[in-house]
Amino acid sequence: MNSFTTSTTSPMARAFVHLHSHPPLSLRSRQPPSGVCLRPPSPSRRTPRLVCMAEPYLIRKMESVEKTWKELSVKLADPDVVSNPSEYQKLAQSMSELDEVVSVFRRFKDCEKQLQESKVLAKEAGDDEDMAEMIGSEINSLSKEIDELEKQLKMLLLPTNPLDARNILLEVRAGTGGDEAAIWTGDLVRMYQRYSERSSWKFSLVSCSEAEHGGYKTCVMEIKGNRVYSKLKYESGVHRVQRVPQTETQGRVHTSTATVAIMPEADEVEVVIDPKDIELTTARSGGAGGQNVNKVETAIDLVHKPSGIRIFCTEERTQLRNKARAFQLLRAKLYEIKLREQQEKIRDQRKSQVGTGARSEKIRTYNYKDSRVTDHRLKMNFALTSFLEGGLEDAVQACAALEQKELMEELSESVAAS
Repeated sequence: MNSFTTSTTSPMARAFVHLHSHPPLSLRSRQPPSGVCLRPPSPSRRTPRLVCMAEPYLIRKMESVEKTWKELSVKLADPDVVSNPSEYQKLAQSMSELDEVVSVFRRFKDCEKQLQESKVLAKEAGDDEDMAEMIGSEINSLSKEIDELEKQLKMLLLPTNPLDARNILLEVRAGTGGDEAAIWTGDLVRMYQRYSERSSWKFSLVSCSEAEHGGYKTCVMEIKGNRVYSKLKYESGVHRVQRVPQTETQGRVHTSTATVAIMPEADEVEVVIDPKDIELTTARSGGAGGQNVNKVETAIDLVHKPSGIRIFCTEERTQLRNKARAFQLLRAKLYEIKLREQQEKIRDQRKSQVGTGARSEKIRTYNYKDSRVTDHRLKMNFALTSFLEGGLEDAVQACAALEQKELMEELSESVAAS
C-alpha cells in the first residue's frame, strides 16, 4: 500500500495508508500458509484517472473560464500592461470577476480527485469494517460537497442582468372589462404598494388617470430601492381577475384584465430624445392642491410624435416638476421598448411582452370564488388574500428559479453547439 503515499491527497487516504503500512504486531508476526506466495504491490500502480461527475458541458465551460483567467494573469505581469494604468485596471477587473468561479472550480476538481481515491481505498479495505466505515463516511461527505459545488458553479456561470439593480417605473393599465377593469387596476396598484412596503422600497405616483367608478384607467408609479427590477420584472403581462364586480347587481362573475409594464429607469445618455419630436402643451391640473394647481397651468401634456406615446402629468405642484416627471416617464417607456425589441430578437419569451390586454394573453389569474391566484407560467397556485396584501415573494422567487433553469438550458445548448 506504500505506493499510495505520494499520490494521495485525501485525509482518509493518508489515514488508510498509515494504518496499513504499520499493522498490529499480531498481523506482522503471522506467516502465510504453506505454498502461498504473497506478491507485494506493484510499484507502477497509479491513482486511477479522474472521472468527473459533473455534466460535460459544465466542465468544458469551466475549463474555458480557467484558461481565460490564466491568460489574464499572464497579461497582468506584462511590463507594458503594468505601465498602462487604464489597461491594467481593465484586465484586473476582468480577472477579479473570474476569481470566485476559478476558486470554486479548483475546489470542485480537488474534491473529485479525493472522491476517486477514496473509492479505490474502499476496495482495498477488504474486511476491515472500521476502515470501510470511515472511508464510506468520507465518500458520502465528498459526494454531497461535490453536488453543492456543482450547483454553485452553475449559478456562477449564469449571465447577470445589468438592469437588475435599477429602480423602475411601474405602469398598470385597465384592459378588457370596462369599469371593473379600472377598479381591478386600482387593486393591483395597491398590491404593488403593499409589496414595496414589505420590501422596504419607496414608491410614489408619477401619473394617474382616475376612472369614474373608482380605480384607474392608467396609473404609473416610481419604485426605488434595493434591486427593484430584479424582482418586479416578472410582473410584466396581463393580470386577469374573475369575480363579482361592485357594479354587478345580479351576482354574476365577470372576467376583466389589466396590463402591467415594468420599465427600468433609463439614464439620459441611454435614450436620446430629439426636441423636434416632442409636442408639449400645458393645462390646469384641477382637483386638490390649492389655488396654485387650479389657477396656474402646472399640468404637462407631452406627445412623442415618432412613437405616438402621450403622457399627461399632473402629480407635482409645479409645471417644471411635472415636465421633469413627464420626460422621465417618456425615457423609461422608450427604453422599455428598446429592451423588448432586443429581447425578442434573442429569444421569444412571452413574459418579456406586455401584450394587448386580451384575456387569452394572461400570465396570472386571480379567482375570488376559489380564493386562489394561479400563475400560468409557473403552473402554481397561491392564496388570494395574502397575495393581494403584498405577499408576492414566493411567486417572485419561483419565477427567478424558472428563469435560472431556462438560462441553464440555453447555456448547455450553446456549449454543446460550440
